Amino acid sequence: MLDQARQRTLDFQNRLKDAGIDVAVITDESSIAYLAGFWGYLSVEFGRPTFLLVRPEQEPVVITPLMESEMVSAMTWVENIMTWEDSGENRWEKVLADALGNGTGRIGVEASALPPIVRNWFDDQMSGKALEDISSLLGEMRMIKSAEEIEVMRQAGEIAGAMMAAAESSLAEGAPEYEAALAVINAGTRKAAGFLTDRGWEAFISPMIHNLQIMQSGRDTSMVHRRASVKSLEKGDPVYFCFCNMAQFKQYKLGFDRMFFVSEVSDEAARVQQAAIDAQQAAISAIRPGVTAESVAEAANEIYRERGYETGYRTGRSIGMAYLESPELKEGDNTILQPGMTFAVDGGISVDGRLGGRIGDSIVVTQSGSEYLTNYPREILVTRE
Repeated sequence: MLDQARQRTLDFQNRLKDAGIDVAVITDESSIAYLAGFWGYLSVEFGRPTFLLVRPEQEPVVITPLMESEMVSAMTWVENIMTWEDSGENRWEKVLADALGNGTGRIGVEASALPPIVRNWFDDQMSGKALEDISSLLGEMRMIKSAEEIEVMRQAGEIAGAMMAAAESSLAEGAPEYEAALAVINAGTRKAAGFLTDRGWEAFISPMIHNLQIMQSGRDTSMVHRRASVKSLEKGDPVYFCFCNMAQFKQYKLGFDRMFFVSEVSDEAARVQQAAIDAQQAAISAIRPGVTAESVAEAANEIYRERGYETGYRTGRSIGMAYLESPELKEGDNTILQPGMTFAVDGGISVDGRLGGRIGDSIVVTQSGSEYLTNYPREILVTRE
């Protein structure tokens, strides 16, 4: 993985040179992981920004908190690591200024990902100097995944499948929602651990599945992105699991959703769920190289219209080291799909604030169509005692 990160940085340096950018100041955690091969866990949210400075014809520089520097040094291929401290004369502001130097030319940043405290520093220290948005330079690189990246995402898909099987097995009348969330964490962690060793770079990858489980049941299934609670399940309850902030491995993120019904399903709930499934399958059938992103969304929307439903959701989003990359499967996105692109493709509708239909999978675009990165039955799922 580190060799890939180094090669990506060389590619990025060439793109910076062609664009006439003198230095790129990278602050987004997923971009730093993509180029330098490391990440932290307590960063800018605690007032501790990390930087990767990339110049076209010089070795890159990492700027990291002193307390993180030992781990960063062991994870990254970058040799030039500058450290800063929370107080005193060696704060991050001084270290960043020293690393940039006087008379810095054109500065590139990922504008939408620039932390406010860093944006404010530039405004104070380099007033009048324009920061140029180089998001598209990295975005174009990250659109197409390598064979090695896709293999990691397939492993993430296997982990997600184990999580979903545990979720389904945990569902029963009278069982609290949080028990299902615990089952998901345990199953995913154990599956992830089976792909890891305790040697080299992998030793820094935790198998732990974390984040609050997105889970809704009963009438709450129309409340998208609610978290698991102490509520007990009842007979006939729909139960929705979204793993979009949990199904990940080695920093690669997937989208994966399923809806279950406890013991039985009403005719109306079945119709809504089947519409979501059919719309998702229409979208996936439409995916192939050469089509536009919005045409995939239109294939799903046509099913919704035929069934008498409307949806306010996009049909899908590009995934990789970030939860949301580019392009998106939605109206107005005319990006042409290419082999190696990876997407989370969803079917999703809410009806009158009381019913919801949900399903989601991750796929990779192939030469002739697409292949699933996640696998679980794509049908109306009713649990049995």
